[in-house]
Amino acid sequence: MSKTALITGITGQDGSYLAELLLAKGYEVHGIKRRASSFNTQRIDHIYQDPHEPDPKLHLHYGDLSDTSNLTRIVQEVQPDEVYNLGAQSHVAVSFEAPEYTADVDGLGTLRLLEAIRFLGLEDKTRFYQASTSELYGLVQETPQRETTPFHPRSPYGVAKLYSYWITVNYREAYGMYACNGILFNHESPRRGETFVTRKITRGLANIAQGLDDCLHMGNIDSLRDWGHARDYVKMQWLMLQQDMPEDFVIATGKQYSVRQFIEWSASELGLVLEFSGEGVDEVAIVREVIGDKAPALQAGDVVMRINPRYFRPAEVDSLLGDPSKAKQKLGWEPEISVQDLCAEMIAEDLEIARRNALLKEHGLGAPVTRENG
Repeated sequence: MSKTALITGITGQDGSYLAELLLAKGYEVHGIKRRASSFNTQRIDHIYQDPHEPDPKLHLHYGDLSDTSNLTRIVQEVQPDEVYNLGAQSHVAVSFEAPEYTADVDGLGTLRLLEAIRFLGLEDKTRFYQASTSELYGLVQETPQRETTPFHPRSPYGVAKLYSYWITVNYREAYGMYACNGILFNHESPRRGETFVTRKITRGLANIAQGLDDCLHMGNIDSLRDWGHARDYVKMQWLMLQQDMPEDFVIATGKQYSVRQFIEWSASELGLVLEFSGEGVDEVAIVREVIGDKAPALQAGDVVMRINPRYFRPAEVDSLLGDPSKAKQKLGWEPEISVQDLCAEMIAEDLEIARRNALLKEHGLGAPVTRENG
C-alpha cells in the first residue's frame, strides 16, 4: 500500500523537488499552498494532475501556517504517513522588515502542525520532518558546524527557526512522536527564489549579458557559504523519515565558497572574465574580456557589479560551513552535484529566459524583467 505525504510549501524550491521524488516513489502527495490572486504553481506545473482525472496522486489544498483550524482540518482529511514542513517566510532580509509575521509562520506554524498531529491522535502514525536552517548557527561558535554546535541566530528568521527546532525536539521527547530536524545549509537550483543571492547573481548577470539590465547590486560578497543542490537535499529529507528512530541531521556539502567566487563562476559561464577593483562600498566588478557569444550586450571595460550598502544585513553572518559526517555515516547520504555544476545549471536556465525576454524586447513586445528590490 502506498504512503501518503503532506508537504507545506509545495510550490517552493524544495517542495517541488520533494514532490517529484515522492511521486516517483509511488506516494500519494498532498501539498498546502497559500491562496493568491494569481497562480503560483509554476514550479510544480509539470507534475500537476487534474483533480477530475481518475486516481490522481497529487492534491493541492489552500492553507496557511498561521491558520490553526485550517491546518488541523487538512491533517485530519489527509491522514498523512509523513509530514514535511517546508513552508516558511524564508528570506533573512525580509525577516528584519516583518519580524512578527516571520515568528508567527516560521515558529508557531511548526507548533500548529505538531499540535494538530497530537490533537488528532496521529502520534504513532505520522512522521514529521522540520526544515531547519544553518542560520541557527549565525555567529558561529565552531567551524565546521555540526549537530552539537551551539546555536546563535542573527536574524528574526533564525530566531523563529530556533523555536521551531526546539519545539520539534520537545514533541519528540514529550509525546514520543517521530519528529526530526534537518539543519539545511544553503541549497540552490534554477527554481531558487529570485531574491536569494545565488539566483540574484545568475539571473542578474544573464539579464545584463542580454542588455536587459545595467548592473548587479550586491552586499557583502566576501560572505562564505556551504552551497548544495536542492535536488540532493530533498533526498536526505526523505531518508530522515525512513529510519527506525528519529534523529536530527546537518545537511551540507562540507565545502565552503564565497559570494565573490559564485559571481566569478557565473560570469565565466557567460564567457566573461571579471576584474574586481576598489575596496569596501567602492568595489566594482569590471569586464576584462568577453569570450564567445553569450553576452552580446557587454564589452571590455563595462562595470557589471557594484556594492550597495542597502544589501548589508543589520547583523551579518560571515561564515557557514556544515559537517555532514553524521548523515554520511548513518544514512549513507552523499551530495552528488558540485557547486560549480549547480552554478552552470542555474546560468543555463536564466540565460535561456533572458534570451527569450531580449527577443520580446527587440520586437517591441516588452520584456517582463523584474528587478531585485530587497
